[in-house]
Amino acid sequence: MSNLYHVGKIVNTHGIKGELKIVPITDFPEQRFAKGSKLVIEAAPNVDVEVAHVRQQKGLYLLSLKGYDDINLVLPFKGHLLSVRETDLQALDDGEYYYHDIIGLTVIDQTGATLGQVTEILAPGPNDVWVIPRPGQPDILLPFLNSVVQRIDLATKTAYVDVPAGLIDDAD
Repeated sequence: MSNLYHVGKIVNTHGIKGELKIVPITDFPEQRFAKGSKLVIEAAPNVDVEVAHVRQQKGLYLLSLKGYDDINLVLPFKGHLLSVRETDLQALDDGEYYYHDIIGLTVIDQTGATLGQVTEILAPGPNDVWVIPRPGQPDILLPFLNSVVQRIDLATKTAYVDVPAGLIDDAD
């Protein structure tokens, strides 16, 4: 059984012919929701589906699924997550990573000190921000920039970083 990775949330239906409104939660919506894409609706039990038709509307994706051409067939999917199987993920270029590759990495700074582990990735603007919790102190919010993240070693689940002065507040 392969792992599932969230790519969207089904927020509503659209029309009577079985279209679903999807809020994307992926960096690759054009690929994930393309015609012919294989997806999984996380329900009990999970439902494997194939995209029959796709279009965009107001920041959302409207999907029609092969074999689901009536609103009554897709109504039960409302509110569920849409995922892709690990086996259907594309290979990324060097220096590109999936979120699931980054979450859990141990982060080591330029002095060799361990800062903690990445528990979350925020996407507030032009670059992602790694969240690294610290007990009894504010979380470290580390920008994913080439000048900060020097090297990522997925084999050892370690990221080596050069923390800019003033980024970490160590005040008590």
